[in-house]
Amino acid sequence: MEKSIENIWKEGFLKSDALVAPKINNLYSQKSIHIIDKFKRMFKINLIAIVAFSFAFLIVSFLVGIPITGILFFITLSVLVFINKKLLNDLEKIDFGISSYQYLKAFNEWMNKQVSINKKISKFLYPIIFIAMILGFWFKDAEGMPLGERLVNEILVGFPDTYLIFGIPLIGIFIVLLIIALLVHFGGRIYKWDVNMVYGRVFKKLEELMTDIESLRS
Repeated sequence: MEKSIENIWKEGFLKSDALVAPKINNLYSQKSIHIIDKFKRMFKINLIAIVAFSFAFLIVSFLVGIPITGILFFITLSVLVFINKKLLNDLEKIDFGISSYQYLKAFNEWMNKQVSINKKISKFLYPIIFIAMILGFWFKDAEGMPLGERLVNEILVGFPDTYLIFGIPLIGIFIVLLIIALLVHFGGRIYKWDVNMVYGRVFKKLEELMTDIESLRS
């Protein structure tokens, strides 16, 4: 019985010895490589941008008198870049020689791992950045006195009964702890939103390509 064009298409994709297989496999291989190469370029540019920003902010932080913020920013972002550079090295190890479908599956598994790791990091990253900003401005020199102490003194002038803990208003400590708790809770979601904003179009093309290939295999 003669095979339909659809069956030949499917079989050609699955069997390397079929006549149409080279063309089909080559088509999807080119699409797969193009999408993943585009992601790699964007990922590398993003890491370079983070490094450049951390250096620039470190310098600016000393100039504006909030070195604590700059130092904590620099250390935190350096750790983030180091971890993601190792993840990128793992991505480079994916074999181009395997089938388009396996290549995309391997990339998808890597992506899930990368997102999972960065979601966990984000639960610490955003709170640390917030704390760094608070500490930086708290200890910023304000006419010979830390800005935080000056603000507390002004609060005490208007509200002399304000309860202090280690020289800090209790209400201020409560607000800071609340914001930190919210950043820990929503850190992963904030990261996913950020990732989708930057790589959303690439992910959409990847999903469409995976759908096409799976439809051929079914």
